[in-house]
Amino acid sequence: MTFSISARCEKTGMLGIAISSSSPAVAARCAHARAGVGVVATQNITDPSLGPKGLDLLASGLSAEAALVRLLEGYETAPWRQVVILDAEGHAAIHSGEHTLGVNATAKGANCAAAGNLLANTAVPAAIVAAFERAEGHLGDRLLAAMQAGLVAGGEAGPVHSAGLYLVRDVTWPVADLRVDWAESNPLDALGTLWNLYKPQLEDYVTRAIDPTAAPSYGVPGDL
Repeated sequence: MTFSISARCEKTGMLGIAISSSSPAVAARCAHARAGVGVVATQNITDPSLGPKGLDLLASGLSAEAALVRLLEGYETAPWRQVVILDAEGHAAIHSGEHTLGVNATAKGANCAAAGNLLANTAVPAAIVAAFERAEGHLGDRLLAAMQAGLVAGGEAGPVHSAGLYLVRDVTWPVADLRVDWAESNPLDALGTLWNLYKPQLEDYVTRAIDPTAAPSYGVPGDL
């Protein structure tokens, strides 16, 4: 029901995930990241608790591979889960249990990893990774370009209806947490429109949080 890419910007160290699904509100359940720590995508028959647990394991100093092993130790429902862990150095570990739904596949690249289930074909994650590696610019731009490439390569077997983009960097909150929780047609297009609106303001929101005296005008009626 889901395909995603978890990635690191090799220039800035920013971490992020983009995700889409036929299910509603996919990012609320499946996308997890922590500044300076890593990214966890927990999908298929989703257990959202795996996200914070995986990030805690990375924060303890474990690599992506070691964190995945520890995360799934004694975890009886692992065969139903698909999990991607990307650490702060850009190294990835992926688990697709034997009960992962439908056509499923995974792919790793430089500073990124993609995974999906109920896919149109097994080439989708590889297409996502290849597009990410080709793309330039802001991590958000690269993640969304990669997801669009996955859609072009087939995406899910059926239509997708929700999508999300989650970015973290050198502050303790996500610098972007954008979601299209339901759209009748392509939510990735709607997410791209939202990102293009938000991206020019991203730094302003960080400034407002750190030093409100330096914050630019809100530019809305009533802001003096």
